[in-house]
Amino acid sequence: MDTGDPRFLKRRVRGCSLDVHPTEKALVVQYEVEATVLGALGDPMVGERKECQKIIRLKSLNPNTDTALLAQKVVEECRLIHPSKLQEVEQLLFYLQNRKQSNDNQGKKCIASRDFKPYQGLELEEEASITNIEEYVELLYEDIQEKIRGATLILQLARNPDNLEELIQNQTVLGALARVLREEWKQSVDLATTIVYVFFCFSSFSQFHVLVTHFKIGALCMNIIEHELKRYDLWQDELQKKKKACSSENQNLKKEHERSFRKYQSLLIKQEQLLRVSLCLLLNLAEDTRTELKMRNKDIVHMLVKILDREDKELLLVVVSFLKKLSIFLENKNDMAEAFAVGKLAQLVPCEHHELLSTTLRLLLNLSFDTSLRSQMVQAGLIPQLSSLLADEGQRQLSMCILYHISMDDRFKSMFADTDCIPQLMKMLFDCGEEKIDVELISLCINLAANQSNAQVICEGAGLKMLMKRAIKLKDVLVMKIIRNLSQHNGPTKSLFLDHVGDLAAQISEGEAEEFVIECLGTLSNLTIADLDWALLLTEYHLVPYLKDRLKAGSAEDDLILEVVIMIGTVSMDDPCAALLAKSGIIPALIQLLNAKQEDDEFVCQIVYVFYQMVFHKATRDVIIKDTQAPAYLIDLMHDNNAEIRRVCDNTLDIIAEHDDDWGKKIQTEKFRWFNAQWLEMVEHRQMDDVGEPFLYDEDGEYIIGSTDILERPHLFYSADGIISADPAFNPEFYMDIQSGELEPCGYMRSADQIPAERPISVYGLHSDQHLFYNYTTASR
Repeated sequence: MDTGDPRFLKRRVRGCSLDVHPTEKALVVQYEVEATVLGALGDPMVGERKECQKIIRLKSLNPNTDTALLAQKVVEECRLIHPSKLQEVEQLLFYLQNRKQSNDNQGKKCIASRDFKPYQGLELEEEASITNIEEYVELLYEDIQEKIRGATLILQLARNPDNLEELIQNQTVLGALARVLREEWKQSVDLATTIVYVFFCFSSFSQFHVLVTHFKIGALCMNIIEHELKRYDLWQDELQKKKKACSSENQNLKKEHERSFRKYQSLLIKQEQLLRVSLCLLLNLAEDTRTELKMRNKDIVHMLVKILDREDKELLLVVVSFLKKLSIFLENKNDMAEAFAVGKLAQLVPCEHHELLSTTLRLLLNLSFDTSLRSQMVQAGLIPQLSSLLADEGQRQLSMCILYHISMDDRFKSMFADTDCIPQLMKMLFDCGEEKIDVELISLCINLAANQSNAQVICEGAGLKMLMKRAIKLKDVLVMKIIRNLSQHNGPTKSLFLDHVGDLAAQISEGEAEEFVIECLGTLSNLTIADLDWALLLTEYHLVPYLKDRLKAGSAEDDLILEVVIMIGTVSMDDPCAALLAKSGIIPALIQLLNAKQEDDEFVCQIVYVFYQMVFHKATRDVIIKDTQAPAYLIDLMHDNNAEIRRVCDNTLDIIAEHDDDWGKKIQTEKFRWFNAQWLEMVEHRQMDDVGEPFLYDEDGEYIIGSTDILERPHLFYSADGIISADPAFNPEFYMDIQSGELEPCGYMRSADQIPAERPISVYGLHSDQHLFYNYTTASR
């Protein structure tokens, strides 16, 4: 032998590194193998390097495992790991032990390749070996049974992730499998299931998705699913026909129906296994949004919703997981709404399969962001079903989140009162003790407290007392929001607050946090109770100086100042309290605040409402009319763009006009000027083609000033005070005799102030929406 011929091979492992598996409880060992062929004299002749990976699965790792002992065992049994890395291994094991599985990983647990169990009749006693892969490929060219056997042996290899790289290197394997599946999937469900299963094993790893896509397995799976769903419909129709036929006493027909039903059940088991593995493969490929869009274009959503009628829990878990992933896109959500998916999902709540129930609730939570779908959930009866899940700690948070979304709609809040939801929520609140309350729990309670029926249930027994105790002791703003919502309802609920007004008033001070004081003020403002002595309350707790100081712009946050104004409006309903506030100088402070906040409609409306309440009482009315310029401000606001402000201003000015003649004339003049200006503006914008048409009518439909356009009458002209005749002998002004009900001339006048006061009259102006005259009396609008 020549001395240059190779004699032996030298193998060396270099660069070993450790990491944790991203989804499984396993360690990943990355290492590099350096192989060198040595000659007879020991000289290296050929060298090659290859990067390798080994996965060490830790089935025994659980929360009670001693990680130090397990790390020592791993190092002893795996020669790739040097003993010096013992501490690193222990740290990685500790991380795996405490790592929480993400929601996505929990959802994908059902579709890991090793979790699938071949159904009965597909198992083989023969054990596959990677060295015999060529033999298994040859079996794919034989008859159906041999093809199934060959595909099953390849599947055994593919279920071990360590073999996937080597299977890829043999391009013949995957090519042959793809060809057989494409040509013969309709011939055998067993064969189709096994081959799809092999490609599913590859799809479990993102780096192999390109390979699966290359053989167009995803599109083929879509065709398989569509075909199987049509077959299922045919089976159902056939069974229904035979069931109707066997309704008679014919025993032969009954036996035939029983045989058909047993055959249907066996076929259904195999079909659902095929559907399950096909959907799992598609779900893995859907990681790419472009691939997911292609599936959506082939109506994947409607297919999935149709499968929700099945009973196989493992298949349903895959379907619901797929829908959950799709539901984050608007178009898919709309497709689910069209297919009435919510009604079918409601049948799964509750169910004994814990993982299916959890995934279903997550899907419903995604869908509950849509208003129309929330309505479908209520119609499907989900409120009592979700309420029953509050007792289950594993499903409690998801159930509360969905119920919270439903409670956002006022139409559905009252439905909670007929379930055991509120008692359970109250119990959870009280069980928290002094710990922080979960945001989902407190948010749901705040929403429900805004309904009167729910408020009565919440306040039953010692409910209100316990809430007040917790809110004041812990200065809990969110619990105080619940109390504030409870206080807004009339009836027996509001009277319960009489025992707590002192506690609420005591919280309104300089030393308390503004957010908490805002809620206390808001609660007190809601307590419009006849038996409540507001004057005594303000005096005992020295609230008047606090309220007056907070009326200064910039003295506090706008939210707090606004609540102070609302509070003053509430207490002003009480006569002694209104007099107390008037003497304290709060009215000028309100006017100053009105000047500062005149652009804020909410502030303006609430301040005007305070004036409205105060003019009811003689003591405060005289102060407002004689000592302040509040009526002038009200006149300016009488024509504000905000309809609510105009309404409150009109009501307040009407009361002022009744009790003060001077202001009454000014208010009357302003109203006349405004209505007349509106009338003139309407006339000026009248279309030219309306000339000659009658448009001036009285209340009985009779013409008042004839049928010609008033602008064309040469003997009239206009001023800011109204219509003025060019000829003093002609007078267009009229007054109505209340007793006779007839219009009579009232002489030459330039304004409403000159109308004879001794005759009750009505001044006419033009309505802006219709070309008619309407009656506006001098006493009111």
